[in-house]
Amino acid sequence: MRILLIRHGNVELLGRVLYGRMPGVHLDAEGCRQAQVLAQALKQRYKIDEVVSSPLARAVETARFIADAQDIDVSIDEGMNEVEVGSWTGRPFGELFDTEEWKKYNELRSTTCPPGGEFITQVQTRAWSSIGKIVAHHPDEDDSTVAIVSHGDVIRALLILLLGMPVDHIHRLEVGPASASEILLGRGQPRVLAINQLF
Repeated sequence: MRILLIRHGNVELLGRVLYGRMPGVHLDAEGCRQAQVLAQALKQRYKIDEVVSSPLARAVETARFIADAQDIDVSIDEGMNEVEVGSWTGRPFGELFDTEEWKKYNELRSTTCPPGGEFITQVQTRAWSSIGKIVAHHPDEDDSTVAIVSHGDVIRALLILLLGMPVDHIHRLEVGPASASEILLGRGQPRVLAINQLF
């Protein structure tokens, strides 16, 4: 089975605010354009059998562009939700950059988490569990393709798991807005075929 791990398109707060699971964060005009381009590129390359999305608005909006191009529906999966960043939710990055908590979080992701948030290993566990359920839903379809629309660190966490990398190296992987990373699951070891494809 082919899994396409897709990050949602651009939002206005990108790079300015740690929006996390903050409600009301939607794709901006550039994000909609990115999602449309992505949807058409995927349509030309793949027959997608299922589109799964994080429950957050920006992911669902991206997923709908992809699903509409394939004439299928979107399924929501809580396991693909954004990382819970607790009391950091909604804070400008400028307020976080110089704090010791933020520095430690980004240097030692394996042993630290946001105040009131979740560890990246918890993110890996829930997201991988969701992929297991998706695979179980297509037991006899080795050639099926599923697109999963999620968030940057969730996708990085999964790629790190599959590549056998330490989670402290999470920033070594680039996962840009509206990018697609491709993995192949089946007999033998999972294979990472592509990371951060942009269209």
